[in-house]
Amino acid sequence: MDYRLEVVRIPVADMDRAKDFYQGLGWRMDFDSRHEDGSRKVQATPPGSACSVFFSTGFAPGPDLVVDDIDAARAELSGRGAEVSGVYHLDGATRVPGPAPGRESFGSYISFNDWDGNRWVVQEVTTRIPGRTTSVLATYGSVGALADALRRAAAAHDKHTKDTGHDDPDWPDWYAQYLADESAGPDMKA
Repeated sequence: MDYRLEVVRIPVADMDRAKDFYQGLGWRMDFDSRHEDGSRKVQATPPGSACSVFFSTGFAPGPDLVVDDIDAARAELSGRGAEVSGVYHLDGATRVPGPAPGRESFGSYISFNDWDGNRWVVQEVTTRIPGRTTSVLATYGSVGALADALRRAAAAHDKHTKDTGHDDPDWPDWYAQYLADESAGPDMKA
């Protein structure tokens, strides 16, 4: 199960001042929503970042993770010793047991606390909002590093075709899997 750090929550004293500051830094404003109860939610993303920042006045309940399958994430986290909430969705500000109606992307959640009381919220995201994508540079850091990764993939693919004794018409799939495995960390199998 991949857990992607999606949102870090930080408290601010003045929402307009914070929004102006971060927009001035060139951060993309994902949303600025005002609600009838007077609350306001603002989220911004630094250029090239895979993680956004959620601003709030007052208590910020912790970072958010996203997963493709909320039920599998709950089972895995529970199996690894975390005390995980049941799957829930929100109706306004009210937590409602069970997944979001129709399993709507961005609608189903679980949460857990670590030993120090830090709260983690895990959200199921199956379809991205248009324009909200993760730059490949979030993984590789620079165009040069991505080019180096492609060179490593090419060398590994050349070895693969020599070992199999034939050309590989599905080389794009092979390269994509190689890069995904490599970016997952040192335990990858070449």
